[in-house]
Amino acid sequence: MDEDPVIRPFMLTNGRTQPLHDNLRIETLLHAAPAALSAPLRFESRRIVELAQSPMSVADLSVALRAPLGVVRVIVADLITQGYLSVQDQPEELSTSLIERIRDRVRAL
Repeated sequence: MDEDPVIRPFMLTNGRTQPLHDNLRIETLLHAAPAALSAPLRFESRRIVELAQSPMSVADLSVALRAPLGVVRVIVADLITQGYLSVQDQPEELSTSLIERIRDRVRAL
């Protein structure tokens, strides 16, 4: 069988369950600078930086990595703290199309 190996979520976050930045919503758009690609990152952190070369939401990253949303939030918060990711400006209110897109992405999880 060609199954992905099972890795426990706490292994990806060093046992942490809370992100360093608690203001990360699932629709938060993130962007990585091209220079972040040369950073000494491993595994999921490296993949997030690769994916976020164009703006990508936390929910989209979770789907792309096939990882729990909470795990992705912790890793993303670490990458923001380290300066590898930046948060794009977010509107105060969400558009209907964005809400529908979020709904569809969450269903994909």
